[in-house]
Amino acid sequence: MKSTDALIAAWRQTIGRAKDAPAIFNARGQVVRKFSEIEERACDFETKIELFNAGSVIAIQIGNHEDWPSILIACLRKRLAVLPLEQSISDQQRDAALKICRAIGVVETAVPSGKTPEVVQLRKTAPTPDWGEHLPGLLKLTSGTTASPRAVRFRSEQLLADCNQICDTMEISDVDLNFGIVPISHSYGFSNLLTPLIARGVPMVLSRDRMPRAVLADLGGSNATVFPGTPVFYQAFCEMEDVPALPKLRLCISAGAPLAIAVARQFRQKFNLPIHSFYGASECGGI
Repeated sequence: MKSTDALIAAWRQTIGRAKDAPAIFNARGQVVRKFSEIEERACDFETKIELFNAGSVIAIQIGNHEDWPSILIACLRKRLAVLPLEQSISDQQRDAALKICRAIGVVETAVPSGKTPEVVQLRKTAPTPDWGEHLPGLLKLTSGTTASPRAVRFRSEQLLADCNQICDTMEISDVDLNFGIVPISHSYGFSNLLTPLIARGVPMVLSRDRMPRAVLADLGGSNATVFPGTPVFYQAFCEMEDVPALPKLRLCISAGAPLAIAVARQFRQKFNLPIHSFYGASECGGI
């Protein structure tokens, strides 16, 4: 039976028009996934999660792995709620998140790339959460104004609306190339990198070298046109000498922390590009 999930419906349109097009590049410009390969791996991954009931929560802790789109697509098709976890969190934080969200399994890998992510079943039996009529596709962790984590539910329709809002407002399309250095597991990376690839066919570069000099070099070498960055990167770029040319970069976005006006002005003067600062509250998406 064909899925009625909103993101899956958008993905069917994407794969229909961009089947053989490159979807994910590494920082050296090599194609690591075509859109057709994302679909193939999604189908393969579906067989690995057949043991979980619809409505179950599955945590994903794989860094910026190129299998992120395939895993999300497979989980949405199986009507599982995805809980992204950053690799940098402590064991105590991870255990708390898994307990609060009642996760029954976790997809993990020892390294961000190369090794195929593995599915680990946390409990043989566990009651499926009663979501009522609105089964979530994603749980975003946020501390809000407290120190303890809370989970915010999102349905696919809401994730798609957030993606469309970002892409339409910033005029991001499938002719662009996103530069992925922010964590996909973070709300910012999820909405600016992952969902535009799935719903709009916006390809991305996945870079794992977070040293500012390396990030700037990869930005220029990859010919990326869109950079979703954070204030720490923009400040570091402003302080550098002998910066490389960025001939293809047309759009810079900042989120994750407040961007100082002085940094924004200095960056524009140095690179002749404005920075669009997002207020990305987890509960409502990018603003």
